[in-house]
Amino acid sequence: MPRPSHNQLARRERQVMEIVYRLGQATAADVLAELPDPPSYSAVRAHLRILEDKGHLRHDQEGTRYVFRPTVARDRARRSALKQLVRTFFDGSAEQAVTALLDMSHSKLSAGDLDRLSGLIEKARKEGR
Repeated sequence: MPRPSHNQLARRERQVMEIVYRLGQATAADVLAELPDPPSYSAVRAHLRILEDKGHLRHDQEGTRYVFRPTVARDRARRSALKQLVRTFFDGSAEQAVTALLDMSHSKLSAGDLDRLSGLIEKARKEGR
């Protein structure tokens, strides 16, 4: 089965996935409670079913409820989405993407944040990346 791609999700589907990832698992009622400008309960159930059909979610039945969980770990989905974003908007350049993130940062990075970033850059240098 091919890996699901988050690149081809509609806005509402991305919102649903974000909620399920944040909660770790969710029922239709959980998703409905978290959605901005929520649609009907049956529309949420339809979105969950579509995401399951696309391979993004799976469900377990607990009593009368379906509990949905992501099929791909959040870190893996995050890396895949970020790769696509960098390819699409930054011509594949990690430097351009990082520069844009630093430029748009609404708050100053703490000394600890800067130290962690410096450490990651140094590690990447040593690994030849």
